[in-house]
Amino acid sequence: MHKLSSSERAHILHLLCEGQSIRAITRVTGSSKNTVTRLLIDAGKACMAYHDAHVRDVKAKRVQVDEIWSFTYAKQKNVATAKAAPACAGDTWTWTAIEADTKLIVSYFVGGRDGECAMAFMDDLASRLSNRVQLTSDGHRAYLEAVEGAFGGDVDYAILNKIYGTVPEAAKGRYSPAACLGAKKERIEGSPDPAYVSTSYVERSNLTMRMHMRRFTRLTNGFSKKVENHAYAVALHMMYYNFVRIHSKLRVTPAMAAGVSDRLWEVADIVALVEAQEAKADMKRGPYRKRAAA
Repeated sequence: MHKLSSSERAHILHLLCEGQSIRAITRVTGSSKNTVTRLLIDAGKACMAYHDAHVRDVKAKRVQVDEIWSFTYAKQKNVATAKAAPACAGDTWTWTAIEADTKLIVSYFVGGRDGECAMAFMDDLASRLSNRVQLTSDGHRAYLEAVEGAFGGDVDYAILNKIYGTVPEAAKGRYSPAACLGAKKERIEGSPDPAYVSTSYVERSNLTMRMHMRRFTRLTNGFSKKVENHAYAVALHMMYYNFVRIHSKLRVTPAMAAGVSDRLWEVADIVALVEAQEAKADMKRGPYRKRAAA
């Protein structure tokens, strides 16, 4: 069986991180769909583990949070009539928290949009920060209890409620969001500076996610069929965004700006994480192989 070289793996992962679909990658590289999918899963697991272990004790000032919509297997309205739809089919939300100055994605979470997912996301975010921060979210009500549960009173929290106009009749049913007429800032906890009550950076980060992950592209057939693979794709993107991709304004990666990394990563470094994970798995299987051979 042919095993991909490190350079071949790096090439495939780079294509995934730059918005190519799995089938497009198979045509470009000659690798099978199963090979590309398996590599995505392995890389996603390695990136999840690295982010969980190393993006800790982050010194931050202003954190913005938001959720971005996608779907798995079928859109929510079509799940009831979909053939053999899995339990996870339907709306899939990715929660993200970005530090406004360094642009580091401090925390992310893939799940629903309910209060339970909000609490899991906020608990994870709070565990990664080393100091009190100013936090801004949109008006999603699930944030209120989640922020209180995760931070207590140790946060300067405000919400930004955007006011939208009505959607014209001709635009209903299409992807044409209503025009934003204004925004209302509301203090919830602590003493947030009104000048920095904003969700602009996290919303721009959401656009970056849509541009760099084919699974988020609207009106295509590139959507995720399994929520697990969706989560692995998100983990790979976050690793690429934080550690590999140089931010156009910062001129360094977000991880370097935040002090989480002292060097510029390459995609080959992500491959090294995958290969280290494989080496550990081989060591665990070693004794069993020896017994089987005996």
